[in-house]
Amino acid sequence: MTVTEPLRLCLGLHLHQPVGNFDHVFRDHLDAVYAPLLGGLRDGTIGPVAMHLSGPLLDWLEDNAPTWVDRVAGEVDAGHIELLAAGHDEPILVALSPEDRIEQIVRHRERLHRRFGVEVDGLWLTERVWEPDLPRALAHAGVRFVVVDDRHLRLTGLPQEAIHRTWVTEHDGDRVAVFAIDERLRYLVPFRPVEEFGDYLRGLQADGHRLAVLADDGEKFGGWPGTAKWVWQDGWFARFADRLARLAEEGTIVLSRFGDALEALPPDGPIYLPSASYREMERWALPAGRARALEQLEERDDVDPTMLRGGHWRHFLAKYPEVNRLHKTMAWLSRRCRVSGEDPVTRRHIGRAQCNDAYWHGVFGGSYLPFLRSALWQELATAARRLPHQQPIASWSLDLDLDGHDDIVVQSAAALTVLSPSRGMSVIVHLDLMSGINHCDVMSRHEEAYHPVEGEGGTGEDDGASAADGEEGMPSIHDLETRLTSRPAIDHEARGLLVDRFLGDDVTREEFLLGSVVPALSLAAVPFEATTEVTPEDVIIRATAAGITKTVTVGADGSLVAEWRWDPTAATGAWFSSECSSPGVAVIEAEGAECWAYPIETVSKSEKGFDDTHQGTATVLRWPVHAGHARVRICWNG
Repeated sequence: MTVTEPLRLCLGLHLHQPVGNFDHVFRDHLDAVYAPLLGGLRDGTIGPVAMHLSGPLLDWLEDNAPTWVDRVAGEVDAGHIELLAAGHDEPILVALSPEDRIEQIVRHRERLHRRFGVEVDGLWLTERVWEPDLPRALAHAGVRFVVVDDRHLRLTGLPQEAIHRTWVTEHDGDRVAVFAIDERLRYLVPFRPVEEFGDYLRGLQADGHRLAVLADDGEKFGGWPGTAKWVWQDGWFARFADRLARLAEEGTIVLSRFGDALEALPPDGPIYLPSASYREMERWALPAGRARALEQLEERDDVDPTMLRGGHWRHFLAKYPEVNRLHKTMAWLSRRCRVSGEDPVTRRHIGRAQCNDAYWHGVFGGSYLPFLRSALWQELATAARRLPHQQPIASWSLDLDLDGHDDIVVQSAAALTVLSPSRGMSVIVHLDLMSGINHCDVMSRHEEAYHPVEGEGGTGEDDGASAADGEEGMPSIHDLETRLTSRPAIDHEARGLLVDRFLGDDVTREEFLLGSVVPALSLAAVPFEATTEVTPEDVIIRATAAGITKTVTVGADGSLVAEWRWDPTAATGAWFSSECSSPGVAVIEAEGAECWAYPIETVSKSEKGFDDTHQGTATVLRWPVHAGHARVRICWNG
């Protein structure tokens, strides 16, 4: 008689809240998710389990719920919880330099060791974003194994059965073991009846498999729409715990720590994983039209989903210029900090500015959330203020945003300013180092895949899920990929300060509001030839293109003054205009100009449905073309 060994089931929980999130969100999740979840684990039925506590969440919990952390420590001591590390501030590791990757992981491992007294050598990979050179940083940071999606293995061409084994991968001789999360289990828990979960595991064990991995966001146990009622009030979690106990008693499964599974099931390999993340993330990274096309392909029964590829995670930096500026400013300041001596306090501020949530957009990404972006800019302002300065004001010519064109970077004790000659000498970053506000931090109204295309209605809004009747389960967030019913305004040019255009006589404020302006000539993408003069009081940039001379003076006090001159007999259109988009811009001096203002509102998708978000205010200044000259000075109210 053949005796089939129990299936080793590794359960992992990822708990995270981003830098800059509201205090009440932390508290709500503590009450609705983290407290009941820990209580459910402590009854002894479910365990051992792996848990990843992100640095931002752990910081908040230690300050506001130390008893909860003490209880986790007790479970760790008892061997019921196996801790997983990550980058401390929950960065996308591949978005960082090799040095920053190692620093983030080591910081988190050291923090866990100080608080919980254990050496953590397993890694939760943030958003499961993988690139082939990651093993080097992981190995150098003391990581022995990493948890990725099964998709990563399937994209290598390995069969589905391969996800139920451990593997080893390497880069240039540095190696790390790999566990693959079973996507089927992610979609069963907690959204389907526990009988389906049990039947699936029985099938795996009957087929001779020895390993299954379920690791996912802990927030889906009460924090996602509809799950609090379904998981806790309707008793799903209690049934889940009972089902696990029955599966263990009958010899179908044995709950296992990742470290123990790795000892019992030595890895095969080597394998080489391609750049990848989870399926939805790859689709979100694509341009809107391509994302719609991929979604349609994924719905076809005659297409193998493992043969479909979406976008690379880094495509978010190309898709959203505002995010790219944040990322590249962070990377530049990090390099400057390392050159200047790696002051540990400055490095902590840079590290917090690497928190991933504001750098991408999807159901869980927060690029469209101003409070997440502004929190990271605040950290960068503090870091920039702490870097040593040899002079009152300095200027660099470098391709800061890595778009192939040099930018002009100006820094004083008051502000960090970035001007883009290739974009009509517009200002793309103006970071007040005292207040921490980037006065260019406005998300443009981008087209998204869930917007209806021209001439097409949407399938309707969906504001979240609720538990289905009886034992039929409930939809996952990923089952709610609906579109808007009406097409929102779309910007055709990236926003900033001093974005210039020549306009016809018939252009109205309402057209700016609706995103339907057709300028006689837009200077927003016209490359200017620029020269820079640095004085003790300011930096003066003089630039020319398309028959216009533009002079921008950046003061050591952070002030901005712009002047334009053009030949009125050769100019196109009836009006010259300059548009400034900011979280709170107010023009205090604009000689001879008409002034329009309108709100910048975006419509984005989150786990709760569609969000209408106020990004800031656009101020359009315009002068009659026959004037041949314009001047403006800008200041901000908060």
